Amino acid sequence: MTNPFDAPDAEYYALINDQDQYSLWPAAMDVPAGWSVAHGPADRESCVDHIEVNWTDMRPAR
Repeated sequence: MTNPFDAPDAEYYALINDQDQYSLWPAAMDVPAGWSVAHGPADRESCVDHIEVNWTDMRPAR
């Protein structure tokens, strides 16, 4: 079985939580509680690019 986080041809989301932290998430899986979609669904590269541009500080917001 292929890891759903590494599938190159799958669609993904860039998720964000209330601490302004981001996560790459497979669009085929339910968005976990406490997270919302910031970008996507889109290809993996587009979501990773969105995260890299918008998540400039890895520390939690609060």
